[in-house]
Amino acid sequence: MYEWDEGKNQDNIKKHGISFDLAKEAFNDPKRLILVDEHHSQDEERHFCVGKVGEMVLTVRFVLRNGKIRIFGAGHWRKERKYYEQRNQIH
Repeated sequence: MYEWDEGKNQDNIKKHGISFDLAKEAFNDPKRLILVDEHHSQDEERHFCVGKVGEMVLTVRFVLRNGKIRIFGAGHWRKERKYYEQRNQIH
């Protein structure tokens, strides 16, 4: 169901401190938001999953490819966290 490039995973851990294995848990949040990344979509449509993992709100960048969710980035981005909190009325 999930896949990723291990090199990108290691780069993401170094840059953002988040592994893709942890990031995939954002999809289990029943209040998650799935957004289209219109700015970066070109040959294939890119998406964001914004969801809570423990006490963190993570933004996971992904594409749907061959029936799988291919993760290529994850981190804590304030803009998406604020949107998540507003949509879910969290203060």
